[in-house]
Amino acid sequence: MALLAGTADARAQPAAQLRSHAFAQAYNLDYPEAVASFDKALALDPGDSATHRALATATWLHIIFRRGSITVDQYLGGASRSDVKLEKPPAADADAFRQHVTRALELAERRLRANPRDVSAVYDVGAAVGLQASYAATVDGRIGGAFRSARRAYDLHERVMALDPSRKDAGLIVGTYRYLVAMLSLPARWVAYLAGFGGDKSKGLHLIEEAARYPGDAQVDAKFALMLLYNREARYDEALAVIRDLMALFPRNRVLRLEAGATAIRARQYSEADRLLTAGIDALPADPRPRAFGEEAMWFYKRGMARLALRRLDPARADLTRASGLPMREWVNARVQLEVGKLADLEARRADARAAYGEAIRLGEAGNDPETAEQARRWMKAAYR
Repeated sequence: MALLAGTADARAQPAAQLRSHAFAQAYNLDYPEAVASFDKALALDPGDSATHRALATATWLHIIFRRGSITVDQYLGGASRSDVKLEKPPAADADAFRQHVTRALELAERRLRANPRDVSAVYDVGAAVGLQASYAATVDGRIGGAFRSARRAYDLHERVMALDPSRKDAGLIVGTYRYLVAMLSLPARWVAYLAGFGGDKSKGLHLIEEAARYPGDAQVDAKFALMLLYNREARYDEALAVIRDLMALFPRNRVLRLEAGATAIRARQYSEADRLLTAGIDALPADPRPRAFGEEAMWFYKRGMARLALRRLDPARADLTRASGLPMREWVNARVQLEVGKLADLEARRADARAAYGEAIRLGEAGNDPETAEQARRWMKAAYR
């Protein structure tokens, strides 16, 4: 038995190292290489729940990347409480996700049945169920289905923290759902409380911050969560610090530079945003890897926005014109048209400005971006200055 255990440990150690390497490849946007590394890790240890879950996570991230969900802009609005219609993911990716997340859950639940107080097993079950919830909400648009899975993940990771308070990684799921519940309207919060969720944004953020400091598989995910939540809270300097940390960890992830530029714009650091975005745009031709849908348009839209704020009108026009001719989501196009309208107002072309604002309103409503539509209505009434 000791010999068999030693052999299993010998397999698990390089498998865990390969898993960590594969995760780094995935976060560096090297998805095919990441899948190959995950496959090697599973060949060494096919019964490792964490590796199956990691491969499912990488597949989920690849789906939303290719779909164009690449910046925090898309997640700065209110939380939806009803199902939304989203395009279906590629069948091969959807099948791979389901295969590996199901296997991860089966393996973890088997260990949990054998020992209900196995903290790692409780954590792994909760993490797999939490991943199912994230996929259901962001890929399938099934908010109701995500809610049920999220509740189980929340309960399990609260149990992890009760059994072993040192397991700060469990705070990522618990903290995330506490934050989300706190964002809901009062009636919706009461429903969430009755379902067993806790609220409190401050406590939620604190738990995620502790998870970001805890060495483990959830650490990087917690840092990405902080990048988003610090932006939501207008704590832009802290968001930029997290992004710089992630850029150092994953230097091949060009989208982090895009997000750094976007966050600098929110912080009104327009010259820094121009610098960051220009460096990213200049590097694009040398990067042959697949782009996210609408990615190139986002680069030029953001730089055009920064340059407009700096009143560099000719360069801003060039960027916004370039963005307008590229494929993008309707909500991004709405924001491009908003900036086009502002530019026209600054150049005393009021009729052109009103036309652009009208298009921003139409696209904003069609693309589920009411905030942009509302801004366009504001500038329709009084010229932007």
